[in-house]
Amino acid sequence: MKREKYVPELFTPLRQDSGIIKVPHVIREASGIRIFGKRIKSILYTTDVAIIANNDADAVLVVHPWTPNTAILNAIKQVASVPVFAGIGGGLTSGNKSVKVGAFAEENGAFGVVLNSPVTLETIRAVEESVDLPIIYTVVDYRDDLKDRIEAGVDMFNISGGAETPELVRKVREQFPQFPIMASGGRTETSIMRTIESGANAITFTAYGASEKLFHKKMEHYRQMDAETQKDQEE
Repeated sequence: MKREKYVPELFTPLRQDSGIIKVPHVIREASGIRIFGKRIKSILYTTDVAIIANNDADAVLVVHPWTPNTAILNAIKQVASVPVFAGIGGGLTSGNKSVKVGAFAEENGAFGVVLNSPVTLETIRAVEESVDLPIIYTVVDYRDDLKDRIEAGVDMFNISGGAETPELVRKVREQFPQFPIMASGGRTETSIMRTIESGANAITFTAYGASEKLFHKKMEHYRQMDAETQKDQEE
């Protein structure tokens, strides 16, 4: 009979449990992917440095729609306490520019570099030759020739297919039974579990408005404290 393990948790007064962004517990059901000896199951997808500094995820995925920028990566590494997967382009940004950003990410301790779906095989090969980090390719369509990308140097897939992600994961897993896959889990525990059951080893989770909700909650607490202080003074 499997027994639930008790896991002690420690927080300081200024770093309370309620003061961090928590990823859904169901992600613990994933197998995880071991990178440089560290097992990663939950990956928070954000560029918000406040969230990056205050979360309980195993890693952070830093991919954004702007041109990859070493200043942004540097700012994120300053606050991140967990491994970072850094986006280095693949669309308009490619070739030597992607290689340069990838080299910067490596020098600053990133655990992997992420290339967007439009990336060419030539760019993948160039990054593979110059950067000593796992290369993660973002899969958005099953029609991509994934085998060619693996042969060019891709080490892991990042599957992001919106509502169709679980089905896309299932199709990729059938073709590549042992290949590392991280995938977007969606907003609910049900959708996350579907993605895991389809074959994802790790889950990316977006903290939609999490910092705003937490801030609103704290502001409400401060207002209540102020109201109680005013009442005490009147009495």
